[in-house]
Amino acid sequence: MKVAEYARYDAVGLAELVAAGEVTPAEVEAAAREAVRAVDPRINAVVETWQADDRPVPGSTPLAGVPFLIKDFGVAMAGRRTEMGSRLAAGHVARSDSFLMRRLRRAGLLTFGRTATPELAYSITTEPVLYGPTRNPWDPRRGAGGSSGGAGAAVAAGAVPLAHATDAAGSLRIPASYNGLFGLKPTRGRVSLGPGLDEGFNGLAVQGGVSRTVRDSAALLDLIRGPEPGDPYFAEQPPRPYAQEVARPPGPLRIGVLPQAWGGRRTAVPVADALTRTVRLLESLGHRTEEAEAALGVDWEEFVLANARLSTANVAATVDELAAAFGRPVDSSTVEPATLAAHHYGQRVSGPQFVTALTIRNRVARSLARHFGTYDLLLTPTLPELPPLLGTYARGAEALDGLGWIDRLNDRSPFTMAFNVAGAPAMSVPLTADPGTGLPIGMQFAAGYGREDLLFRLAGQLEQAQPWSGRTPAVWAGDPAPR
Repeated sequence: MKVAEYARYDAVGLAELVAAGEVTPAEVEAAAREAVRAVDPRINAVVETWQADDRPVPGSTPLAGVPFLIKDFGVAMAGRRTEMGSRLAAGHVARSDSFLMRRLRRAGLLTFGRTATPELAYSITTEPVLYGPTRNPWDPRRGAGGSSGGAGAAVAAGAVPLAHATDAAGSLRIPASYNGLFGLKPTRGRVSLGPGLDEGFNGLAVQGGVSRTVRDSAALLDLIRGPEPGDPYFAEQPPRPYAQEVARPPGPLRIGVLPQAWGGRRTAVPVADALTRTVRLLESLGHRTEEAEAALGVDWEEFVLANARLSTANVAATVDELAAAFGRPVDSSTVEPATLAAHHYGQRVSGPQFVTALTIRNRVARSLARHFGTYDLLLTPTLPELPPLLGTYARGAEALDGLGWIDRLNDRSPFTMAFNVAGAPAMSVPLTADPGTGLPIGMQFAAGYGREDLLFRLAGQLEQAQPWSGRTPAVWAGDPAPR
């Protein structure tokens, strides 16, 4: 299989070729490895590759025989390194598979490498000291987002059709938006984080993937969802596979539109124009839209402070655990400025302050949930601006404390975090692009708890009405020669 042919297919399409005997899993994996070699020198998205050791049965699942990459965070594969983008964990090898990895194996996916992430997944750009910056395939001067930036860049460039991603504050949806991909953050408790964790970032973090087509993300979620022994809670299983929902009409929906973000962050003109075009498209499909004021239930400053306390306390515990495990110091030789600031700040978060932050999480979740009694979905831009140039986030980071860093991230990504706090599903859909630069612009849709089915129905309808898979970036594996 030639790379140019390989890059034309989505994951479900490749699995169908394998099932029909038109190509073998080994041939597809070889094409994927060649695609990585072709594009990765220009985008730096893939940290490491290896020969896949699983031997899937063709046709056994909708994704059997499809090449796949896991993020260097949030999943453990026995015998493979999990370094979390950090010098503090450099060289760490997982002893056993996590629950998610077991499910990826049962899905028949050919996992042959891992993708870049910022240090401890603690940023919305992927520029770690350990690996160097991951570049956006649409414009390599710009960032690919984070923390699943390596996954987003690799899929957008055609190295793989879909890849593992995580999301604790937008880490899946942000790269999806910046790289022109589809990405759905599942409901809290939909996919197990075990056995190493019961919750990630106290319920804010979830597992998922990014893809070029809606059906690929639906097929992946079908294969990885569901509880495992010891999970503290889980979302009710859907009545039918998500892969079937993609083809079902959503019916006329009531959609509340939030053109401006919480906290007063203004939306840039290209993004505001894209939102206007999206509203027109929705109305042409029979949906009813109206501008909404989705209340967080708390002041913005209260929201940011609570998130800072939760996130930095988690980072501090992780940093201390890694330092003890590997006998390394916690200083600038092993830890980046933003993470070091989070460590210092998190160590000072008191027990009562942490409990108060969890109380804020509850208030936000209850407040946002009420809006889904009025609207079927909420619509926002995924991000208020186009992908920034590399180095933008790091500028002046050494002068920020843990609260200041979280305030910076929330200012740059003010639409995504609330739905992590609420535990509600949300997706970024690559409906449009900036006419001036050609850079993709994602639109975020959020639904009530457990309603991924509704999101997949709308996403399938939007993909049919305004297809995006034919758009390819400047760095693309399907090109016979570099552009």
